[in-house]
Amino acid sequence: MFVKICGVTNEDDALLAVALGADAVGFVFAPSPRQMPPDRAREIANRLPSDVLSVGVFRNELPERVVEITSKARLGAAQLHGHEKPEDVAWVAARVPVTVKAFPAGHDGLERLEDYGAHIVLLDGLQPGSGEVFDWSLAEGAPLGGRRLLLAGGLNAANVAAAIRRVRPWGVDVSSGVESKPGRKDPTALRAFLEAAKSAGETTARERARDADAVRGPASGPGLYDWSLDE
Repeated sequence: MFVKICGVTNEDDALLAVALGADAVGFVFAPSPRQMPPDRAREIANRLPSDVLSVGVFRNELPERVVEITSKARLGAAQLHGHEKPEDVAWVAARVPVTVKAFPAGHDGLERLEDYGAHIVLLDGLQPGSGEVFDWSLAEGAPLGGRRLLLAGGLNAANVAAAIRRVRPWGVDVSSGVESKPGRKDPTALRAFLEAAKSAGETTARERARDADAVRGPASGPGLYDWSLDE
């Protein structure tokens, strides 16, 4: 289970999140109590392990500025969390290694994902970034076209396992659900969230493997991850 800790504003929180198992750290460049200057985000990102994805979060920003800031801060991904046009998202996606496009659950843009060209789809509540839980049934069966699904919206240590079991996303994204106050992460909440998310991810992975085995059957050939079979 891929876990992104968003709204990071200081090096201590970033390094703690990574030490506890976070796969990505997000820096907010849109107006917010968690807004970061690009130079400071770059300093923190430079301290992160190379396998941790650093993400810049934007809202209704000019695509040229998104690419400029992402490059200046030396981040690995841009997350577009506003009402960006499909052509603007596609322009960014062609110039940034990883592009995440956020949608409210049920948004009609989900029917036109090919036009956006984003690598990852993030599903959030009706007001993305509000920290409010939405009806997870809206995320079930979303037309993702094979793209990875990142689930957000009011997640915390108490509900993330249930969300993962219900929606079965590729990853989860949290900000306020692991904070002591806006922009400051709570170590206890952070640890509890990561443990719950990773554990639920392992459980759903085993269930998927079991279901795949049941469908494939013993005589249907090698499985998806049988890399080392003899010729």
